[in-house]
Amino acid sequence: MDNLTSEWIVFIHGAGGSIKTWNFQINAFKKHYNILLIDLRDHGRSKNIQPAYSRYNFDIVSKDILRVLDEENIDKAHFVTLSFGSVMMQALYKRRPDLVMKMVFIGGVFNANWSIKSFVHLARFLNLFLSYQRMYQVFSYLLIPKKEHQPARRIYQQQARTLGAKEYLKWLGLYSEFFLLLKSFHRQPVYNPMLILMGEYDYIFLPSACKFSGEKHFAELKLIRDAGHICNIDKPAETNQAILNFLDNPKQTTKKQQTRAQSDTSLF
Repeated sequence: MDNLTSEWIVFIHGAGGSIKTWNFQINAFKKHYNILLIDLRDHGRSKNIQPAYSRYNFDIVSKDILRVLDEENIDKAHFVTLSFGSVMMQALYKRRPDLVMKMVFIGGVFNANWSIKSFVHLARFLNLFLSYQRMYQVFSYLLIPKKEHQPARRIYQQQARTLGAKEYLKWLGLYSEFFLLLKSFHRQPVYNPMLILMGEYDYIFLPSACKFSGEKHFAELKLIRDAGHICNIDKPAETNQAILNFLDNPKQTTKKQQTRAQSDTSLF
């Protein structure tokens, strides 16, 4: 979707998702920006992407995104990511920081603490006994446990069905690089403004997001009240407004501007 007078925003969804993840964002952003919605390899409409690989690594899946940006002649963009998409963003930034203007991490995944490590190791263990469809169903309740977030859970489950069993195992193979990438990005100097939007009920990923934002000079953390892991679906209006305010602010974020998760003023 093209607004020729505006900057670009690239949207990167999470594992098992698709560009439909952003249905509640499209209308809010296309009025002000050019927007590019990318289906990751094997997700949504990105089936049978060539070259094909028997195993994946972050270099392969990052190059998929970079190839799309090159084809669209995008040399600078803001990036809005969700969940595992935030890990993809970290991989992209390590390879091509020159492409990045501002970054938004919704339900961001950062340097692994005990809750993230436990979640990932549990996923690998359950994979020995459960089908990948059943796995995503279990994931949806672990990530989005509250009854009032059922719409987000339902959308997550519906989108995950489009990922086949073989493709699921290939993406699961990224596990070997996962923790090293998170640790590397945490240690890497980052000078681009970052907005981290977390639902207040994002029990698994919120603690590490708080720690990350507290240690990064250009990171701003905002907590979305009554939202879970997928807060862009749970609370789209609040999420959209927070992102637009952040992107429209010409000043770079500093420590003094950060909104800590413990502060009620950060809650919508």
